[in-house]
Amino acid sequence: MAQAKHTPQPQTEISREKLIELLNEDLSREYQAIISYVVYSQVLKGAEYMNIAGELEKHAAEELSHALIISNQIDYLGGMPSVQPKPVRTSEKAKEMLQFDLANETETIRNYTQRIRQCDQLGEFAMAEHIREILMDEQDHLIALATALGVDPPKIG
Repeated sequence: MAQAKHTPQPQTEISREKLIELLNEDLSREYQAIISYVVYSQVLKGAEYMNIAGELEKHAAEELSHALIISNQIDYLGGMPSVQPKPVRTSEKAKEMLQFDLANETETIRNYTQRIRQCDQLGEFAMAEHIREILMDEQDHLIALATALGVDPPKIG
């Protein structure tokens, strides 16, 4: 039985300007996460959500730390950090709010995985390391949210 060869996707060249643009999108997503975690942690109702509500408060602080790191990297590259969050979705239903967060964390992890490759491609290895550290937090958030929802963490790759 012949085994199919996996051909790597060709990497498109990335410029510092494009990386600044992409990092600003990531920054807007971090702002979104801060807002959603602050709000969701306070409005989640029901005994089954009390543990995750406390966890979301911690996530909000971690997302603020991520926003500061990403802002610093944008400044380092010569860009101006974004001030606009992505839209925050709310719901009267706790489960829906957690599902919104789970979807957002999944997207964030996908984007940061790409950002690491792009930083490496530009020779910005220290920046890639900063993003790897953020990525570890984001994966922890994803696992906590999936656990609270009683689902398996989404497959990213």
